[in-house]
Amino acid sequence: MVIKQHSIAITQKYNFPKQNIDSTLPERFFEQSLYSLNRLNQQPFQLNQHVFQKIFDKNNCTSKLQLRSNPIKLIPICKNTTIGAVDTSTIKIGETRKGILIAIRGAIIQRQNKKYRYTRVGPFIFHITERNRNQIYNELERACFRTHIERQSNKPNLLQLPMYIASLLERWLKDSLVKRIKNGLILFDGSLVSGTIDSPLYYMKHILNQAKKNDSTILAFSKITKLRSNGYLITERLPRYDPPYILETNGVSAKLPIVLLGDIYVAKLNKTNYAFRLDIDKDLTFQVRKKAVERLLGNDFLIHGYPETLRLAHVLCTFTANEIVAVKHFLTSKHGIRIINRPDMHKILFGPFGKGEKC
Repeated sequence: MVIKQHSIAITQKYNFPKQNIDSTLPERFFEQSLYSLNRLNQQPFQLNQHVFQKIFDKNNCTSKLQLRSNPIKLIPICKNTTIGAVDTSTIKIGETRKGILIAIRGAIIQRQNKKYRYTRVGPFIFHITERNRNQIYNELERACFRTHIERQSNKPNLLQLPMYIASLLERWLKDSLVKRIKNGLILFDGSLVSGTIDSPLYYMKHILNQAKKNDSTILAFSKITKLRSNGYLITERLPRYDPPYILETNGVSAKLPIVLLGDIYVAKLNKTNYAFRLDIDKDLTFQVRKKAVERLLGNDFLIHGYPETLRLAHVLCTFTANEIVAVKHFLTSKHGIRIINRPDMHKILFGPFGKGEKC
């Protein structure tokens, strides 16, 4: 289902957004969700809640990275600017004898005229098994790209699939947002690295080109980074300058098929102790990049140096404990599923020394 909310007005269930947004992909999500759940009847399942982390292997990035010693000082530009952000989340509800039960949801946030508006897509519940995993992913991929890309290798396995399905939903949300916002700022959670299954090169180029076509700038913030300079993470041991500022990096390279579509900065946007990796389209001029960050400073709240619009996107797509209870109730009442408690072999074998399974 899709719920769109402006202030406190809510559309009816299953009304997909009609503001120039193609609803093909969420409709396919709904169809594939029903397809997978209809084969679930009367199966017992073990609760096992686990948030899948959207961290993909990008070890093909090699680096002799150095941080420039002189920061780029920023002056907030308060001219009214529309800001948009996207995020998705997926959680493992439990396991059955044949597969896993997951739920996926996404959110788009827009800040305009000092007001936040949001669109939430989902939750979509899937029962993924070895038998249906390829069909589900292929159908969703066709809806996302209008064509199916046949792969003989690198297809996600059963445990990887929840992250990749969430990635498909995120791509659709990003595409919708960059088409909607003109002369604004678009915030992504992550980097502008392409060449992975979740972030194909042609898709990333399409998103960046669409943003430039609408005179918008994409700013990609990473909460976690593995990039280091002189042995330290680039977001630590920063020079003692008063924020807000950004630091340029150089010396980052990547091995094919990985492609870096953005230049990498370290952004320290207020006086808290936190800094973040920031990727900005390398095809943009320096002045355009600097002005984009200054417009962000002048138009959004920065909690711990992190944009509030992007923080809200994460908050609104993340599943709460009450929502997980509701999903469990739906599965038991609609599909007659019995909840079972799997024996904790750590405690059975090791007694008080058994720590149990960690999710």
